Amino acid sequence: MAERPLRVLLDGTPLLGVRTGIGQYTASLSEELASLSSVDTRAVAFTLRGWRKLRHVLPHGVRARGMPVAARLLRKSWLRGNFPPVELFAGSTDVVHGTNFVLPGIARAAGVLTIHDLAFIDEPSELSPSDADLPVLVRRGAARADVICTPTAAVADAVASRFEVPREKIVVTPLGVDPAWFTARPLSKEQRERLGLPAEYLLFVGAAGPRKGLPWLREAHAAAPDLPPLVFTGPGSFELSDRSMHLGYLPPVDLRAVVAGAAALVLPSRDEGFGLPVLEAMACDVPVVCTDIPALAEVSGGYSLLVPYREVDALAEALRSAVSDPHAASTSVARRAHAASYTWRLCAEKTVEAYRQAAGR
Repeated sequence: MAERPLRVLLDGTPLLGVRTGIGQYTASLSEELASLSSVDTRAVAFTLRGWRKLRHVLPHGVRARGMPVAARLLRKSWLRGNFPPVELFAGSTDVVHGTNFVLPGIARAAGVLTIHDLAFIDEPSELSPSDADLPVLVRRGAARADVICTPTAAVADAVASRFEVPREKIVVTPLGVDPAWFTARPLSKEQRERLGLPAEYLLFVGAAGPRKGLPWLREAHAAAPDLPPLVFTGPGSFELSDRSMHLGYLPPVDLRAVVAGAAALVLPSRDEGFGLPVLEAMACDVPVVCTDIPALAEVSGGYSLLVPYREVDALAEALRSAVSDPHAASTSVARRAHAASYTWRLCAEKTVEAYRQAAGR
C-alpha cells in the first residue's frame, strides 16, 4: 500500500507584493514541492486584506488558505503562546513551515522554521518598528520548532551557537539558481540606451539597507575613477553620484539581462545568509567581488574575489582585477559549474528531509 503524502502547510505570505529574496525562496520552493508526489502542499497567508491574492500566485496543485487577521495582531499573540493555532484556519496538517523567520502558533503539527540570517539579532536597531518584536519571536520559534532550516552551514552554526539549540536540529537547505540564468544574454545596444545604461558597468543587486555595505562601495568607487560606472538595481532608496545610477526593481527577465551584461557584480555586505546574486552572476559567467564573511565565502566556493569588510583600497583593487580579466579560461567553466550545483530541486529535497525529521520527532 502506497505511503500517504506528507501534508505540509507553508507560510506563503512572502509571495504577496514585490518579490525580494525570501519571496523568491518561497516561490521556488513551493514550485518544486508541488512537483513531488511525496508531499501534499498547501499555503497560508497571514494578512488581513491581501490573503485572497495568494491563490493567484501559487503553483498549480498548491491550495491556498487564508488567515484573515492582521499580521501585527498574530505576532503579538504568538509572542505569548500558540493561540491562535494555524490549523484553526487552515485545517489539519502534518507539518507547518514558517518560511520567513516566524513559526506560527501550532496545535498538533510538527514545526519547521527557516532562519535566513541573523542580521536582526546583530543589529536590532536597524529593524523597522513593525519588526521590533522579531528577535523575541525568532528565539521563541527556534525553541519551539522541531527542525530549523538555514540556507548555509555558516548560518546553521551561528543559529546553534546564538540560540543554544542542538546543531543536529538544524538542516541546511541551500537555495537554487534558476536554469534561465545560464542562458541569459546581455541587453542589446538599443535596450541599454532605453534604460540609460552605459556599455560597461559594475552592478549591485539587492534591496538598499544598512547591512549591504553601500557607503563603503560608494567610497571605494569614488576613490577609483578608472572603474566603470556603478549601477544599482533593487527596491529602496540609493544615494547616487555622477558616476552611478539606480534602475529600481526589475522583473526577472530584465534583471538577468542586466546582470549578464555587467563587467562585474559586487556584493559588499556586512551580513548575508546566502547571497543568491553571487551564484546568479556566476551562472551568467560574470565575475563576482564580495566580502569574505562566512556565508558568502561558503556560497562562492572560491570562485569570487573576497575582500575584508570596510577595506576601501582592497575593494577598489578587487573590482579592477575583476574588470580587467572577466572571463579567464581557467575559472569561467568552473564557476558556472559551481553555480549549477545549486538547484531548487535540491533545496526542496533537503527541505522534505527536514519535514520528515520533524514529523518523526
